[in-house]
Amino acid sequence: MADFPSYAHILADGFTESFDPAVERTDMERGVPKQRLLNTQVMAKVSATILFRKKADIASFESWYFDTIKRIGWFQIKHPRTGATITARFEGGSIGTLVPLGPAFYIASRTVIMEYQR
Repeated sequence: MADFPSYAHILADGFTESFDPAVERTDMERGVPKQRLLNTQVMAKVSATILFRKKADIASFESWYFDTIKRIGWFQIKHPRTGATITARFEGGSIGTLVPLGPAFYIASRTVIMEYQR
């Protein structure tokens, strides 16, 4: 399994995390609604900004994305909040839009959504 590239830095600014609780809720004619679990695990989503500090890092990341994980593959990454190693993929295979943060893309970023089973 591929590892997330070390030259692609996850920024704390703009980081969000959410998950679908996978709970079915049934309203009752009288009394408290009933709830049951649909799945034993839930799909968690992490939204983060990836910072590239060199122009070459942008090209290397795109090569990793297209050639190594082939857009939809799973990869190992250190969770930005917990530090635990998780197996994740990009939601819908999307790596967002490349945004220049300096002249001629010497520094750039992408906002991505990664998903993993929790």
